[in-house]
Amino acid sequence: MRDWKAELWRGPILALVLMLPGCGVVYNKSAVMPGQSAQGDVTVREITPQAVLEANGAGYSPRALPAYFVQSAGGEGLRRTGGAPAPAIDRPARPAQLATLLPPPASPGSYRIGVGDVVLLATPKTGSSVEELSGLLAAQNARQGYTVQDDGTISIPGIGRVEIAGMTIEEAEAALFRQFLDKNANPNFSVELAEFHSQKVTIGGAVADPGVIAIGLSPLYLDEALAERGGVRGSDPDYALVRIFRAGKLYQIPLVDLYKRSGAQRVRLASGDSVFVGSEYDLDKAAAYFEQQLKLGAYRESEMKMLATQVELRRAALKEKRESFAARLELGAEKRDYVYIAGELPKQSRYALPFGQTASLADALFDEAGGIFTQTADPRQIYVLRASEAPGSQGQVTAWHLDAGNAAGLLLATRFELRPNDVVFVAAQKVTHWSNVVNAIMPRMLSASISKTAE
Repeated sequence: MRDWKAELWRGPILALVLMLPGCGVVYNKSAVMPGQSAQGDVTVREITPQAVLEANGAGYSPRALPAYFVQSAGGEGLRRTGGAPAPAIDRPARPAQLATLLPPPASPGSYRIGVGDVVLLATPKTGSSVEELSGLLAAQNARQGYTVQDDGTISIPGIGRVEIAGMTIEEAEAALFRQFLDKNANPNFSVELAEFHSQKVTIGGAVADPGVIAIGLSPLYLDEALAERGGVRGSDPDYALVRIFRAGKLYQIPLVDLYKRSGAQRVRLASGDSVFVGSEYDLDKAAAYFEQQLKLGAYRESEMKMLATQVELRRAALKEKRESFAARLELGAEKRDYVYIAGELPKQSRYALPFGQTASLADALFDEAGGIFTQTADPRQIYVLRASEAPGSQGQVTAWHLDAGNAAGLLLATRFELRPNDVVFVAAQKVTHWSNVVNAIMPRMLSASISKTAE
């Protein structure tokens, strides 16, 4: 018995096939074909959990954003252009060279006594002739300490108040000598400084023990001050920046640059300096710290305004750099790494890999290409074509194949990292080829029919 349904379709199909050469229609599908060819030696590898580790093992460092985009400095950073969600393994970007703004050399000269300092007056004791002959009297000096009060004076019993603030040790000794003579007292004494409290610097931010350091008779250098407070902690040395606020102006020194300096190049601190250790982008934190120190030190309002101006200038400079970079990025003047997306996808495009982190196969498929579940795409045939970069292996291509017919395969796509110049290709379903052929010849068939009818 003949199948009348088959007979019904056999005629039109045969006619369609016979018409193809006459219509001049040839539909060539694109596919991944393993083996050697003029395009190279293609090897197909299945994407499995173990294969993902192997594919991701190839060395790759994502392009880094300029240092001024790593963190926020009081404003919104550049939104990632063509970027993807953060992968499981995040490789941080390395910073560009940080700017150095050195403070002027500090040359305070001889130490000048100030409020809070403790001064010692050493006077010889009177003793017997035996003590004098034995030389013991020299070791028995009476040493009395006096703290410099808020009015700049010290109070000595029997002598009265003597103003010595702002004087060097030699000048203070001369002033006390005159006062002793005026009071008909024995001026046989010497002046020493026992404790230093008037000249100091404050250190905060990413140091082990933030606090105050007093400046004594010896110069205090920045590297010594940081070491005294326990050294830098909790900050990446490549990003760490030491800021110094002095006399209304803000200076900065990269930590790596600071430790390279020695001898005459060392940064000497001056009384009243405020030091903050952090990243280049902790501008708001640094400003808050300096403002707090200004308030605690009862500085003038003008210095508060100068600090605010300095901070705003720095923030404006960062903003200008970011806007310039964004403009260059939009105009294509900044070099980028790309992945190319082709095949039966809603969108075929060039996908820019994000800065500072890797992108996955899933990122490219769903963020850039618009997904794979269309009427024409075959989710069982997803490929990542990657050329070998090994020496002497030109022309060798690995086609990493993902079968997402089982949706669990998409989890592997989220872990498979892309590399620059990868080609993501999704093949078409088989029925799609016939659909394209029919769509191509139908206008020709209709045109031929109309022509025959007109004749």
